[in-house]
Amino acid sequence: MLIKNWLKKDQVLGYYRFNFRILIIKWIINTIALFVVVKTVKGLEIVNTGIEGFITLIITAAVIGIINTFLKPILMFITLPLSIFTFGIFTVILNGLLFALAGFIVPGFEVTSFLGSIIGSLLFSLISFLCSIFLGSNKSYTKVKYRIIE
Repeated sequence: MLIKNWLKKDQVLGYYRFNFRILIIKWIINTIALFVVVKTVKGLEIVNTGIEGFITLIITAAVIGIINTFLKPILMFITLPLSIFTFGIFTVILNGLLFALAGFIVPGFEVTSFLGSIIGSLLFSLISFLCSIFLGSNKSYTKVKYRIIE
């Protein structure tokens, strides 16, 4: 009853934006970024070769995306006082730890040095950001409006 009185008729409650094509393009961009990172940073390597190595890159990019989507916000909230105390430097260390976690989860993707995982995570983020700029805005997403119907 309280919510019904608070919201007006035909008031937009929210938007749902999702486009599967954009998701696949971002996944490909992250896979390419991971390939560049593995080839340039010491301490990161793909053990498999050929098509198995390519599949390992694809799976690792997906695992990094899933870790950054679900686990990173929780850890950022838990370590917020430490991040404030170190003026945000701990966030870089946390990114390196999550990158190393992806190496622990995915067989065939090895992280052999912690410094390599920190540099790799920074380079991965930078390359993904620069490549996603070329992707453009998300105006191609579909918008679904939720409205109150009486």
